[in-house]
Amino acid sequence: MTNKELANLIFPNINKTIDDYRKIYPKRDSNLVVTRFAPSPTGFVHIGNFQAAVTDYILAKNNNGIFYLRNEDTDKEREKENAVEVIMETLKYYGITPDEYEYKGEVVGNYGPYIQSKRKEIYQTFIKHLIEIGRAYPCFCSKETLDEVRHEQEAFKVRTGYYGRYATCRNLSLDEMAERIKKGKDFIVRFKSMGDPEKRFKFDDLVKGKIFMPENDLDDVIMKKDGLPTYHFAHVVDDYLMGTTHVVRGEEWLSSVPRHLEMFNAFGFEPPKYIHTPLIMKKENDKIRKISKRKDPEASMSYYQELGYPTEAVIESLMTIINTNYEQWHTANPDKTFLDFTYDPKKMSSSGGLYDLDKLENISKTVISKMTKEELYKYSYDWACIYSKSLKELIEYNPEYYKNILNIEREQKKPRKDIAKYSDIENNIWYMYDSIYNSKEKTYGYQKITNIEDIKEILNLYIEKYLDLSDKETWFNNIKLLCDELGYASNMKDYKNNPDNYKGNITDISTVLRVSLTSKSMTPDLYEIMRLLGKDRIIKRYNSID
Repeated sequence: MTNKELANLIFPNINKTIDDYRKIYPKRDSNLVVTRFAPSPTGFVHIGNFQAAVTDYILAKNNNGIFYLRNEDTDKEREKENAVEVIMETLKYYGITPDEYEYKGEVVGNYGPYIQSKRKEIYQTFIKHLIEIGRAYPCFCSKETLDEVRHEQEAFKVRTGYYGRYATCRNLSLDEMAERIKKGKDFIVRFKSMGDPEKRFKFDDLVKGKIFMPENDLDDVIMKKDGLPTYHFAHVVDDYLMGTTHVVRGEEWLSSVPRHLEMFNAFGFEPPKYIHTPLIMKKENDKIRKISKRKDPEASMSYYQELGYPTEAVIESLMTIINTNYEQWHTANPDKTFLDFTYDPKKMSSSGGLYDLDKLENISKTVISKMTKEELYKYSYDWACIYSKSLKELIEYNPEYYKNILNIEREQKKPRKDIAKYSDIENNIWYMYDSIYNSKEKTYGYQKITNIEDIKEILNLYIEKYLDLSDKETWFNNIKLLCDELGYASNMKDYKNNPDNYKGNITDISTVLRVSLTSKSMTPDLYEIMRLLGKDRIIKRYNSID
C-alpha cells in the first residue's frame, strides 16, 4: 500500500488535483490588497468580529483592493438559523459592503463558492494531496479513547493534545490504515506535523511586531467524519485560492499561528500577512475586562441598531480603538469620513482596546447634530418603522411638523447636541404633541419661582399683554417688559449688581414660561418651540396650570 493508493481509497471520487484548482482560481494581481471577513454563522455578529470587518474594509479601500465575505459554515452543529442573513444585513446596514460574496443564490466574484460547505470537494482534493505526500493520515480514535488520553495527560500534568507518543494512529502502517477503512471503521483525517516544540521560529505580526513561537507538533484534525474540514485547514486552502493577502482576526487566534503556518508550508504556499487585533475591553466599576457575549448586550451589533445609533457613529467609535491616532486625525479633519483615514496596523494598540459607551454617545451626538432635518427625518423614520411604533406614528401624523421640531437649533454654527440615538428622540420631543402632553403625568420643576399664585400671575399677564410670536426680537423684548412690570430684573447685569432690588431675574421668568409649556426646565430654543406650538396651544397649556 502506497500513500497514493491510500489517498485513492479514502477519496475514490476526487479526480481533480491542486493544479486543476490553480487554473480555476488564477492568482490575483500581485499588487492587489485582498482582505476577507470570514465569520461563522453561529449567532449574532459580535462587536469584535465587526471591528475586524471594519479593519478589513478600510485596509482594502485604502489600497483600491478587494474586500470579500466568506461564510465559514463547516461547524454544522453550532450553526444558527438565519445567522447568514444577520451577517450580510449587518454589513449592509453599516455600509461595509463586500466586493465579492455569495448571498441567497447570488454569487458576486470569480473566487466562489464563498460558502465553505459548498467547497467540500475542493478541501478533499487538498487533503488527498497531503495524504499522497505523507503529510496527512486517517485517525480511528474514538471519543472515549481521546478522553482517556486527555485524562492521562492531565494526570501527568503535561500538555493536552494529539502529539508525540499520544498520536497513536500516526504510527499505524499504511496497510493497517487501509484494512480498517475497508472494514468500515469510522475515521477522521489528521495533519501530520513535523514540528519540534523545542525549536522556535520568528513570526512577524503587523500589530504586535516580531514574535518568537515554538514550532507546532500537534496533529490537528483537518477533516471531520462528515467529510467537511475544520477551520484550521479550510482557511488555509481558501485564503490561498482566493488570493487573500491580509488576515485580520482576534488575538485569541495568535496561538494557532504555528499550526496554520505549518499547513501553508506543507503545500508550499506563501501565507498571508496576519493582523491580530486586541480584545475589546469594557470598564466595569474599577475593573477593566473583556466584553462578554453572555453578560454584555453591547457585545452584539444588534444592540446598536435597536437603540438607533447612527451607523457612522458606531464605526467612528470603533476607529478610535482600531488606530490610536484616529481621534487626533478626525479632530483635524472633521468633515472627512473614516474612509479618508489611512489605517496603519502599527498604530493599533497591542494590549487591548477599551470600548467606551460614553464616548460612543458623545460621537453620536456630534454626528446627529451635523445632520440636516431631512437626513435626520429619513434615518429616524427608517429606524422607527422597525423599532418604535410610537415614534413612527408621531412622524406619520405630520411629517413636516416633525421635521420642523427636529430643525430647532439645527442650522446654527453650534447646533444642539441633545440626541445621541434615534431612540432618544421621542423622549426629547413628546411635549410638542398635545395627545401625549395632555395624557402624561407631569412634574413641574420651576426652580426659583415655586409659589403657584406667583406662577399664575406671570402666565396670565404674559397671555394678556405680552404673548407675541411675530419675530424673535419682539418676543424677547416682551419677556423683558413682563419682567419689568412684575419686579424682576430684565437685565442680568443689573440683577448681579443689585439683587436685593428685584424679586428675581429674566432667567427665572423664562423658566416659568418654559416649564409651564413643556414641563421641562431644559429644552431647545423656547421661541422656536412657542412658534411651532402657536398661540392657541400655548394659552391652553398655561391656563391648565393650577
